Amino acid sequence: MRYFLRRTLHAIFLLLGVSLLTFLFSALTPGSYFDEMRLNPQISSQTVAALRAQYQLDRPLPVRYAHWLNAVAHGELGFSFAYNAPVAPLLWTRARNTLLLTITSTFLAWLLALPLGIWSGAKFGRPPDRVLSSATATLLVIPDLVLALGLLILAVRTGWFPTGGLVSISFEELTPLQKLRDIVSHMTLPVVALVLASLPMLVRHVRASVAEVFDAPFVRAARSHGIPQRKLLYGYALRAAANPLISLFGFSVGTLLSGSLLVEVVMSWPGLGPLLLESILARDLYVVIGGVLLSMIFLVGGNLFADALLYWADPRIRTAEHAR
Repeated sequence: MRYFLRRTLHAIFLLLGVSLLTFLFSALTPGSYFDEMRLNPQISSQTVAALRAQYQLDRPLPVRYAHWLNAVAHGELGFSFAYNAPVAPLLWTRARNTLLLTITSTFLAWLLALPLGIWSGAKFGRPPDRVLSSATATLLVIPDLVLALGLLILAVRTGWFPTGGLVSISFEELTPLQKLRDIVSHMTLPVVALVLASLPMLVRHVRASVAEVFDAPFVRAARSHGIPQRKLLYGYALRAAANPLISLFGFSVGTLLSGSLLVEVVMSWPGLGPLLLESILARDLYVVIGGVLLSMIFLVGGNLFADALLYWADPRIRTAEHAR
């Protein structure tokens, strides 16, 4: 319990530090959302000054940060200049779309990576392992942007899949089953892009963990006693190789909100990516800060989740904690 209390306190201090640095860097960036209004002759300088005062941009930076923390405590995450609305509902609407995309792609990537990585690690150094390693190395060096653009070109030329958006224009007129098919068809390309982007790294980590354990003395001793390969793999090796994979799974959970932003922008998926890009270009300060903070919350939460799984799975951690 003390272990998790320490980790939680560290996470809170980390979030405060990240929020402070993000607020500071965003506030010190040259220009603001209202700069373009000054170039419009139909908008008086008094109107611009009144708007800046309304959003407290004329106050000192510490006062603005304290006001923003108060908004965070009330669950608003500040106020958007462009949308004239609290930031939290804007982010949550887009975050649901992002999570729909990333949870699906993360599940499929792990579903493929575990058997492929285990199979490759069990055949470490043999021709099948070399072929799979070459394939994952090739995918690993292809940028996410190139993968997304290649899939878009394929969709445009074949017409098999939609090239943007979450649903079709006639979505409300469809039956429930047709609505599900429509959403799945719109999700297919972004999900494939995210799976292809993350699969090589996952496979290589699983492969390395299994191969390392297979070369351990206790596995060689078990093999010398005639224990079958299948039982040796699933009964002994996987349990010993679980710790780094649990940590990697926690990192996958932590990047659910931030790992798909580029793909969302390229493929016009209505998630956090396009919203944050628009906000950065428009200098919508609090939307940008809210998006960064929300992504950090998921990253810290993913690490805490991995710590909880490691604490449950590895008795050595529990023994060391109780010995303190």
